[in-house]
Amino acid sequence: MKKASTIQPRLQRRTATAALILAPALWLRAHAQTPSSLRVTPSQTEGPFYPVEMPKDTDFDLLKNGDQSYPKGQAAWLEGTVTDTNRKPVVGAQVEIWQCDHDGHYHHPGDGGKADQRFQGFGRAVVGSDGRYRFRTMLPVAYAGRTPHIHVKLKLGQRDVLTTQLYVAGDAGNARDMLWRRMSDADRTALGVVFGGSSNGLRANFPIVVNA
Repeated sequence: MKKASTIQPRLQRRTATAALILAPALWLRAHAQTPSSLRVTPSQTEGPFYPVEMPKDTDFDLLKNGDQSYPKGQAAWLEGTVTDTNRKPVVGAQVEIWQCDHDGHYHHPGDGGKADQRFQGFGRAVVGSDGRYRFRTMLPVAYAGRTPHIHVKLKLGQRDVLTTQLYVAGDAGNARDMLWRRMSDADRTALGVVFGGSSNGLRANFPIVVNA
């Protein structure tokens, strides 16, 4: 028969071990009811083609530049929300996007002035009380050395809050792109956007989360 003095320490060890096993599960259960904060949208390099001088037309519709309409590429709606990490809309924030035309050229002196003047190439939208923004543009295309992408900048007043790029999820060129290859899987998921078909053409949703 074992002495009580040897049984008691073993019971204590078993109890402690059980507590350690249960602790993570109890922590997860306690915190499951509290919505987790959102992950901040990853930043990326601005690139060399942010406008040196703002064009005359900077509205949400990149497929019209003044009274000229752009006939090339696949028209697409790009929309989403801008919130802080607690899901609160960042009302009044300004979303800017810019991208190359269907032939791979930007409205920028560094690109030799080859961009099609019918393509606005740059647009702005102000975030409303519901946190939403919207652009009419085209499905981005690849050019030498880069996979299809759209540049994005978020401003609050005169302050740049975020500069990043969004990509076409599943595009074959992503794996060859130098910036895409450097990203983690989580960042690729955050910046990879699905352009899906709808009754009104292609449509994509790109939620933006910032520390504001």
